[in-house]
Amino acid sequence: MRKFWSWAAIVIGGLYFLLPLIGTIEFSLRMRRGEYSLDAYASVLSDPAFRATFGYSVLMALLTIVLGVLIVVPTAYWVRLRLPRLRPYIEFITLLPLVIPAIVVVFGYIRLYNTSSWLPLTGSGGTTNILLLCGYATLALPYMYRAIDTGLSTMDVRSLTEAAQSLGAGWPRIIGTLILPNVLAAVMSGAFLTFAIVIGEFTMAALLNRPAFGPYMQLLGANRAYEPAALAVIAFAVTWGCMGLMQLISRLAGVRKTAK
Repeated sequence: MRKFWSWAAIVIGGLYFLLPLIGTIEFSLRMRRGEYSLDAYASVLSDPAFRATFGYSVLMALLTIVLGVLIVVPTAYWVRLRLPRLRPYIEFITLLPLVIPAIVVVFGYIRLYNTSSWLPLTGSGGTTNILLLCGYATLALPYMYRAIDTGLSTMDVRSLTEAAQSLGAGWPRIIGTLILPNVLAAVMSGAFLTFAIVIGEFTMAALLNRPAFGPYMQLLGANRAYEPAALAVIAFAVTWGCMGLMQLISRLAGVRKTAK
């Protein structure tokens, strides 16, 4: 009886997530009256704005992942190694982006870095991109930090550091060649969540007037019927494809580490 209810919960949960997806896919194929077709997908993929906004968001996602790793890995490592008493405070700070809405953060950016301020970062496209990159890194900070901190908890950081220092390794080499490869699976988990956040983010990109994928999806949804459904399916497929790729990379890294 217990096994029956376990399978029933799995089936109900699966239907809860799959039925809306199936309905979206089915609706996206109805652009041609009376028959199923891929016209909505062809319309989306042939749109220059789709390619431009999606490419922009993918690039920003990759840069956000790199920036997050450069910030979080040394910070989490140093806190575990030298400042364990500060862990509760660091964890509290990293959770703030979950409490403070993105619209509050971006309005603060606009007020602080507008063209009449002491540091006018919103005055050009390049500096606004940097500001948006920092905003994305802030939004992804709770997920990236939690993933990497969990990865560090599975290893003896102090013993590895002392062994590396006894062999003459400096701090950059310890972090780059010892710590980072050992938390690669955790980094990939945080990277996937970061990628998903950046691809679908709307508020910051819209208010900073950046050509990102989130505002494009909203604009398309306000003016078209079938193309937004096709766009949602494409975004879903790309997100899950990236997740599968990251899982494959982390698994290959684990196999290589075991072989060594």
